[in-house]
Amino acid sequence: MSSTDTGRQIRRPFAGLVLMGAALLALTSGPTRAAPADGATVERGRYLAQAGDCVACHTADKGAPMAGGRGLETPFGKLYSTNITPDRETGIGKYSFEQFDRAMRKGVAADGHNLYPAMPYPSYARMTADDMQALYAYLMQGLAPVKQANKPSDMHWPFNMRWGLSLWNWAFLDTTPFKPDPKKDPVWNRGAYLVQGLGHCGACHTPRGLAFQEKAMGDGGPKGRHFLAGETVEHWRALSLRGLWTVDDTARFLKTGQNRFAAASGNMAEVILHSTQHLKDEDLVAIATYLKALPPGENELPVPTVPRKVVAGALPENLYSSRGGLGYVQFCVDCHRQDGSGVPKVFPPLAGNPAVMTKDPATLLHIVLTGGQTAATAAHPRAFAMPGFARLKDAELAEIMSFVRAGWGNGGAVVNADQVKKMRAALDPKVDTSAFETPRLADMLSSPNARQLVRGMRLHLETRDLLPQNVGNALNCTSCHLNAGTVADGSPFVGVSAFFPGYAPRAGRVITLEDRINGCFKRSMNGKPLPPDSPDMKAMVAYFDWMKRETRPEDKVPGRGVGKIDRNIQPDPENGRKVYADQCAVCHGNDGEGLRQADGRYVYPPLWGDASFNIGAGMARTYTAAAFVKRNMPIGFHGKFPLGQGGLSDQEAVDVAEYFSHQPRPDFAEKAKDWPKDKKPADARY
Repeated sequence: MSSTDTGRQIRRPFAGLVLMGAALLALTSGPTRAAPADGATVERGRYLAQAGDCVACHTADKGAPMAGGRGLETPFGKLYSTNITPDRETGIGKYSFEQFDRAMRKGVAADGHNLYPAMPYPSYARMTADDMQALYAYLMQGLAPVKQANKPSDMHWPFNMRWGLSLWNWAFLDTTPFKPDPKKDPVWNRGAYLVQGLGHCGACHTPRGLAFQEKAMGDGGPKGRHFLAGETVEHWRALSLRGLWTVDDTARFLKTGQNRFAAASGNMAEVILHSTQHLKDEDLVAIATYLKALPPGENELPVPTVPRKVVAGALPENLYSSRGGLGYVQFCVDCHRQDGSGVPKVFPPLAGNPAVMTKDPATLLHIVLTGGQTAATAAHPRAFAMPGFARLKDAELAEIMSFVRAGWGNGGAVVNADQVKKMRAALDPKVDTSAFETPRLADMLSSPNARQLVRGMRLHLETRDLLPQNVGNALNCTSCHLNAGTVADGSPFVGVSAFFPGYAPRAGRVITLEDRINGCFKRSMNGKPLPPDSPDMKAMVAYFDWMKRETRPEDKVPGRGVGKIDRNIQPDPENGRKVYADQCAVCHGNDGEGLRQADGRYVYPPLWGDASFNIGAGMARTYTAAAFVKRNMPIGFHGKFPLGQGGLSDQEAVDVAEYFSHQPRPDFAEKAKDWPKDKKPADARY
């Protein structure tokens, strides 16, 4: 779910159209263009353009790189990024270096009109002359010209009158290039130069004044305490960067989009994708060194340098006794875990996550309502998505977020339903309107047998830990029955007890619900049956009965089972191997061994080997497994509610199911008694 958005955050209303402002259409002849630069200079300019993240703002969705057209909503109207390719008619191909330098340092276009500070020229003014020359050389010689007319801005009156920008520049613009501090070492100075200049980090992370100016452009002087102290931008909280993490953790975050504390999301994921992942390691260390050296801002606590320690079995006291805790269990645990530790390299931790702990919960509200996606980097090429949870009601979202902000020692303030309602109205997210509605685990607390129901739910969630004598491998019930058995087409428990006692073809007789549960213990979990009259069996049955709601034996429950898949599809196990490596191995291991935490506890179960599900289980059958995979795996693949699950094609699902279902796993001796009267399925492995 949550992750921190410590970056540019839509560049404030006026923050990020990186180079040329609003409408460079009327170009003057100006001085003669500079002579062609050598290849090394052009290549250095390419690197500087990446450091400045030019492509992110000057490239429209599915548009040509650097050709402009990306829209930016502001409280004062809408701006569009401009074409900065060397096209001489619609781009900047006629710009002399002097004109380019003036635009970059003073915000004045070639024809003399003022640029809106959406283009952060107050930051670019700090660039050295050599870097400006190299950047100019790259834009003129390293880019292919694209003929694409610029879109005019649509600013409201009086903001469409550009003459006022001259007064703004007079009051707030300092065109003095960066001056190294002789008292600091070269690494610190390099980091300060990149952060204050090309990186223009302050455009989002520095508080703004009444005239929308950044309160400080650097760390020096009486106003320096404001620099990078955090700001709320376009419904995101751009966090304070002062004293940020350790140098290694910050450098890793900028390189990979993840570290021990958080994962990038929102616009910061885009910054890392297009910009910081491409920087040299020494530049990332320099940036991190500079940020670490900044003292905490006013009323700020020092940033932790060690992640919150997760103690095995130490969970929030109200995890299973509060509505927010049970809501978290239902909708968040599959990714972020009961202990809030997340999944390394996959899903960020919530314990100690700065976006969760910050005083202003804007980022948490934003991402919970609209979802997000991690950065796709060379180190972590697989991006993971968190779906938006706007389908849930304001009150229950507030309960869940309040639990998360208070849990695991986070110490955050309560989120109320009004805050969720206001953020929802401001964002107007697309809401999942699918018909399948799940029971809410939080509602169990109002039942007369609440303690029994919660115990039954926990037995499904923590089967292996709570029933070690009955589970012989690494599985829990929720390994197959996602979100505590409430996900459509994920073999949900909703309504299932209404169909028992019922005839079972595998057994060739009528079986009870207790028989069916014990079948899972024996077949899927390679374990021993639970006594039918035991308190734990009664608790599991009670949980199923609570899930039954108004279902009758003759009813059809939407989303029941795992769905169907066309059995005419011929499996290709070799392609299945590739799909597994690309989409499954990160959670289930390169050799199907599963994923464990540092203390040895399983996060996600093995798919083959001695600790995997039994050979007699349904997931050992190609087409049954394929139907499950098609609708439920991998989680975090896209924005589908509630787990971002599914996304493979039918062919890919069949291929990967054929591959992993035919790997070695424990046998089941009682299989000889199966299918005594009915035809055995064609894809059964015995």
